[in-house]
Amino acid sequence: MKYFVEAGAMAIRRVKKEDLKRIARATGGQVVVTLADMEGNETFDPECLGHAESVVEERVGDGSLTYLRGCRTQRATTVVLRGANDYMLDEMDRALHDSLCVIKRMLESNSVVAGGGAVEAGLSIYLEDLASTLGSREQYAVAEFAEALLVIPKTLSVNAAQDATELVAKLRAYHNTAQQDEAKKDLRFHGLDLIDGKIRDNLTAGVVEPAISKIK
Repeated sequence: MKYFVEAGAMAIRRVKKEDLKRIARATGGQVVVTLADMEGNETFDPECLGHAESVVEERVGDGSLTYLRGCRTQRATTVVLRGANDYMLDEMDRALHDSLCVIKRMLESNSVVAGGGAVEAGLSIYLEDLASTLGSREQYAVAEFAEALLVIPKTLSVNAAQDATELVAKLRAYHNTAQQDEAKKDLRFHGLDLIDGKIRDNLTAGVVEPAISKIK
């Protein structure tokens, strides 16, 4: 540390290995384990250095954090969460993690579908009609699966303290009309509005889900 101080450079001790890898990835540098070369001398290759426009230590709450800004690449970013207590921080961390996972799945599938139980309700209506055309015991299996799909919109309604029976019945009516009347096929995008307790066009409202989550 003495040599760094004399050279006017900032040095940080006891950095986690995973954090070192993130810093190297962000700055374009390489993690150097030792300065010894094959001959036993101490050398350093300047190509191993990364780049950042500024490295500053700032006070955050009761501790301090080191910020690296203007890095060579933007492939790594840190999000600092601040809250009144540990419980709030845990909830914020969980919500942020879920949001990032949704974005990840969205980019993987490269397509979206209407949310709010729209897919499950539409598929349930379709399978019920399909079950009525079957003349074997498969009819019962298909019909039960169609009924099981309605658990999703029912659970969403209950969690939002809404009348699940009424909302799901209205949602099924919308999707039945969409599949029976070609002129009203746009109703297939309708799903639950859990804030106002009604049915709306969730595709227009921006309530969407990754298509891959409905396939796998």
